[in-house]
Amino acid sequence: MSSETVQQESQTPPIKQPGWPMFFCPISQIEDREIARIRKECKQESFWYRALPLSLGSMLVTQGLISKGLFSASPRFGPYPKMAIAGVLGFAIGKLSYMGECQKKFQKTGIAPCGPQQKRQCHHACKECKAKLGLNEKEGSIPSAS
Repeated sequence: MSSETVQQESQTPPIKQPGWPMFFCPISQIEDREIARIRKECKQESFWYRALPLSLGSMLVTQGLISKGLFSASPRFGPYPKMAIAGVLGFAIGKLSYMGECQKKFQKTGIAPCGPQQKRQCHHACKECKAKLGLNEKEGSIPSAS
């Protein structure tokens, strides 16, 4: 194999390569980066603004209830198991409570973050996208033999 042939093969754009279904569209690559950015932002904000405060707050409330005698401390481990459970529950509730905010962020950009990558469609009219979309629709309409 000559060096020109190797060089030409390595310069083949991802659009032409098999096994790269999520990279058939240049716009989808931009959407993937935007999705990753929004997910990272949501993770950080949900941790700092909801999960951590609710976790610490529920642990403090539990400690206060134990010290007032409304909850009893474990004879073997003391107040720590109940505080740990309260912390974990507060963290989970905090993370879940931020889901609506994240959905709003995704809706603002008009990107669908969930579902298979192949179902995402381009919002422009390039030949590669039209061909890929046409192939997917034809494959989906063929009845199975089973």
